[in-house]
Amino acid sequence: MFETIDLTTDARGVATLTLNRVDKHNAMSAQMLAELTQAAGQLAEDDAVRVVVLTGAGKSFCAGGDLAWMQAQMAADSQTRFVEARKLAEMLQALNTLPKPLIGALQGNAFGGGVGMASVCDIAIGVDTLKMGLTETRLGIIPATIGPYVISRMGEARARRVFMSARIFGAAEAVELGLLAKMVPAEELAAAVEAEVTPYLSCAPGAVAAAKQLTRELGPRIDDAVIDTTIQALVDRWETTEAVEGIGAFFDKRKPNWV
Repeated sequence: MFETIDLTTDARGVATLTLNRVDKHNAMSAQMLAELTQAAGQLAEDDAVRVVVLTGAGKSFCAGGDLAWMQAQMAADSQTRFVEARKLAEMLQALNTLPKPLIGALQGNAFGGGVGMASVCDIAIGVDTLKMGLTETRLGIIPATIGPYVISRMGEARARRVFMSARIFGAAEAVELGLLAKMVPAEELAAAVEAEVTPYLSCAPGAVAAAKQLTRELGPRIDDAVIDTTIQALVDRWETTEAVEGIGAFFDKRKPNWV
């Protein structure tokens, strides 16, 4: 059914949603965005699913947005750019509001949109060797559509340490920033995730869903107005000379003119 992700469910009702574009370090293409949104809808409707684990295949959890997809936006008109940015925003919100516990198992690096994916998880556990970074500003763009989720997870003060600088940081700092709940050696990741999964199997699924919904209602506001603001912010950046230069420089394998 899916080409860029895998979705399996065991006999206990534990679903595993795996990003599976190994050759692209699980960068999010338009197809992956659509498939993740579809999978989130299926998981939300499946009463047999009690818990969802989000992970990646290969060496990386998620390298962020697919640069070929972003390059295509540079040649598109504003309306097309808005539609494409909304696909990313809708996928993130579908996972963020999933009425099941969502546990991130970061087996490798997470950059850009990959940090956003970790931030929509109710808890994220990463291997102690991983690197993370909000790298968008290196390309002349901004972490816009992921912004509400990243800032909700970290808080504004901590987010401002890494949100604009594109600085790469390790697992220990990711724990300090609140992006990861804990870091573990790679060989202990499965056990650490299982320790988070198991308690939910003794909980009433409806109560878990209601409790999760309540936390969202009490937490920072992420509604249609906020999402539309972030989409417009991203579209506006795509239309700047900095974005053209930054993304062009990446594909030309050169430094952008501000370096």
